[in-house]
Amino acid sequence: MCELLGMSANVPTDIRFSFTGLMQRGGHTGPHRDGWGIAFYGERGARLFHDPCPSCESEVARLVQQHSIKSRIVISHIRRANRGRVCLENTHPFTRELWGRSWVFAHNGELKGIKRRPCGPYEPIGSTDSEHAFCWLLGRIRERFPQPPRVPATLWRYVAGLAAELNQLGIFNFLLSDSRWLYAHCSTKLAWLTRRAPFGEAQLTDADMAVDFQGETTPDDVVTVIATQPLTGNERWNLLAPGDFIVFDGGEPVWQHGVPAGCATPSAFLHPG
Repeated sequence: MCELLGMSANVPTDIRFSFTGLMQRGGHTGPHRDGWGIAFYGERGARLFHDPCPSCESEVARLVQQHSIKSRIVISHIRRANRGRVCLENTHPFTRELWGRSWVFAHNGELKGIKRRPCGPYEPIGSTDSEHAFCWLLGRIRERFPQPPRVPATLWRYVAGLAAELNQLGIFNFLLSDSRWLYAHCSTKLAWLTRRAPFGEAQLTDADMAVDFQGETTPDDVVTVIATQPLTGNERWNLLAPGDFIVFDGGEPVWQHGVPAGCATPSAFLHPG
């Protein structure tokens, strides 16, 4: 299986701390040696870095780790191949255009039979079931909404429905962004935490590195990190349940579909949008 890393923040934020932990799992503390990638959003466009080499050995990964690239939305992925050979075109995250925005997608899991579904106007470049699922999903969104819906929750609800449909084919943990919101879907395993004032120290579990965010932030900063498995050992992470789908905006969870702890209803709005 692969691992995911995402970030949503209310101000352009440096993700080097979390990325340092993730890249160790790409062949050093974890078995995910079949490539890695990361996307940084700047307004509607995204800057992407990919490398089919293990992230723990990648010069490109070290370049990203050493340079402060600040963004409000980040999606990263380390790969352990189960479908498709190890090569650049099969390295996540994938990107396509819709409504004049760059959409970015990264997936952890396996979807049986996904390639029997037509992709519509979006064609996969590589051979992974993940990219095929992304093309199918984006094609369905484009067909349903030729223009962005006026009420954001209409889109969120539709994407959550597509995620639930594909989840029936296997394992469909994913991160997705349209440059405005960050979507997270849990099929088997996904966790998140939000850092806000008063900030404290965080210690990575996969590297001998700690950061006191009190000295790196302002009192108004809000930063949410999403990962397949918690990256720090001294912070409280929220574990998503299978079927949970959350939308983040500016570091805050604004909409959730699933069954939140202690809630008897199958869908809960944190913000109607």
